[in-house]
Amino acid sequence: MEKAKKAEVVEDLNTVFSKAGSVVVAHYSGMTVAQMSDLRARMGAAGASFRVAKNRLAVRALKGTPIEGISHLFKGPTGIAVSDDPVAASKVAAAYAKDNDKLVILGGSVGATALDANGVKALATLPSLDELRGKIVGLLVAPATKIAGIVQAPAGQLARVIGAYSQKDAA
Repeated sequence: MEKAKKAEVVEDLNTVFSKAGSVVVAHYSGMTVAQMSDLRARMGAAGASFRVAKNRLAVRALKGTPIEGISHLFKGPTGIAVSDDPVAASKVAAAYAKDNDKLVILGGSVGATALDANGVKALATLPSLDELRGKIVGLLVAPATKIAGIVQAPAGQLARVIGAYSQKDAA
């Protein structure tokens, strides 16, 4: 690879690492092209991406970023999963690693926090940002629904009592 091309790759990776919400580093040794394409498609569907880069270039790109502490993970055939959502990349990588033993998660980072393989797998069990937003909206709406039910209950009871008296008088 030419020096200019290497510098361009390092600059591109540096930008990706600086802006990433989460990064997952994994070994992909023995995966076929079809498996790699499947993994990339799953990542893309979740709003993440999976790429392979030379370890030396990736370590150079990590310098000066908040996640510089994960540079020790770049040994052997490593792939990099990156997403803006702190959970998406780890969720897809952990699910794929569970189905395919050729993808081995080494570690990663969320923001500036470095994670080991178990940390990435624990992160994968957390709900995504959209799921959390949905739960919060549900929690905010639930009290209003309960209040509306409580306010309507006495009026409904009063209407039933009046209806019962009117039926009694009619009989």
